Amino acid sequence: MSSNTDNNTRPDYDSVIQDIADYVLTFEVSSAEALNTARNCLMDTLGCGLLALKFSQCTKLLGPIVKGTVVPNGARVPGTSLVLDPVKAAWDIGCTIRWLDYNDTWLAAEWGHPSDNLGAILAVADHLSQVRIANSQPPLTMRDVLEAMIMAHEIQGVIALENSFNRVGLCHVLLVRVASTAVVTKMMGGSREQIMAAISQAWVDGSALRTYRHAPNTGSRKSWAAGDATSRAVYLADMAMRGEMGIPSALTAAQWGFYDVSFSKTNKDQALKPEAERTFSFSQGYGSYVMENILFKISFPAEFHAQTAAEASVILHPQVKSRLDDIEKIVIRTHESAIRIISKTGPLANAADRDHCLQYMIAVPLAFGNLTSDHYEDDFHNTHPIIDKLRDKMEVLEDKRFTAEYLEADKRSIANAIQVFFNDGSKTEEVVVQYPLGHRRRREEGIPLLELKFKSNLATRLATQKCQTIFTLCKDQAKLENTPVNSFMDLFVIQ
Repeated sequence: MSSNTDNNTRPDYDSVIQDIADYVLTFEVSSAEALNTARNCLMDTLGCGLLALKFSQCTKLLGPIVKGTVVPNGARVPGTSLVLDPVKAAWDIGCTIRWLDYNDTWLAAEWGHPSDNLGAILAVADHLSQVRIANSQPPLTMRDVLEAMIMAHEIQGVIALENSFNRVGLCHVLLVRVASTAVVTKMMGGSREQIMAAISQAWVDGSALRTYRHAPNTGSRKSWAAGDATSRAVYLADMAMRGEMGIPSALTAAQWGFYDVSFSKTNKDQALKPEAERTFSFSQGYGSYVMENILFKISFPAEFHAQTAAEASVILHPQVKSRLDDIEKIVIRTHESAIRIISKTGPLANAADRDHCLQYMIAVPLAFGNLTSDHYEDDFHNTHPIIDKLRDKMEVLEDKRFTAEYLEADKRSIANAIQVFFNDGSKTEEVVVQYPLGHRRRREEGIPLLELKFKSNLATRLATQKCQTIFTLCKDQAKLENTPVNSFMDLFVIQ
């Protein structure tokens, strides 16, 4: 036989794909902490989506592809009157959730925002519930939504623990697509074969580049990329449910698989490994760990590596607010990931550019005592030249301890330290913040403020009585879990 032939024996599905499918099919959520955290995550994520509706750059992207389209049993987009097919609804919900960079975060070898998956989960759950009612069947409940959230968080977060996609230039929304595909195919009633087929298609899709997240190309795509990933997940799940075949060795196929094409060959961390070892690495299986340890963005709509920096800046504000013109330099000690991802100099072209600039997210609260979504807009930036003057005086240094503790499983700190020096030789104390307010170590302090954030965000879009109804429901774990999904979504409809 000629050696110039390919072995066409169809393999079993890659173990990574099988493990994900088995997890969503068999795992029983029993952690009260995970369910309680998922409830808080649901509130926070929906609130972020409602707040984003204030911004026309977001809302211009919402709605059906063809105006006037009527969708029977369509999925609703919270805070709007839109009724869409589940694919576009997932896009719209995911877009609003992520627009302001204010929803939860996971930081490890890879980072991301696991609540992005709620776009797919809610769209599919709402549509399925209405279809079931139309067929005289019981709808899904919000317990189903919370469990799907826990599983999607877990899939995205566990893969991210030891596998860095950003180091090979790939965007973390790939993991949103994979996680969402798995859980919504299961929600649709998919078999093990159908779930694996859908997941394999998600891997074969490859990944968006991170180009739109970094200088000099930072732009608004980073605000809708996750919505795009969730909508693709719903589409792939639907195809699998129609019987579309999968690609069993989507990851491991020699030359043509994800590992060889997109992950290993250019991965500097793996370049010296034997080819057989250039695969994903896992330190633990799937459970409910990620939801239990998720990071909430409570205080600031800012890229998470800057959360503690913004908090330190607010602490320093009273000491520097009357001496801004007398500042000689601002020294920032931070971790390697913050330097690699969000430290930048030079002009900032748009709001998306500014909310991914460490120096900008320090300058604003130093000068004004707070950092809100409005502070990134052109009108604010262009009328306050002090922001760029302060940026020009900043020195950003890596602290090796901060870098190490960022990755330590029992810490997962996101530390920043700031000290301001004045022209007369005086200086402030150095303010060090190890853990952001949304960290698991600060849950007791953070959850009451997260609830206030949710109330505030509800009020930007809904009438007072409806806000109170929603908040009261979301505070009651048992009542929320037993609420039909379609009834829950009814509460967020704007006529």
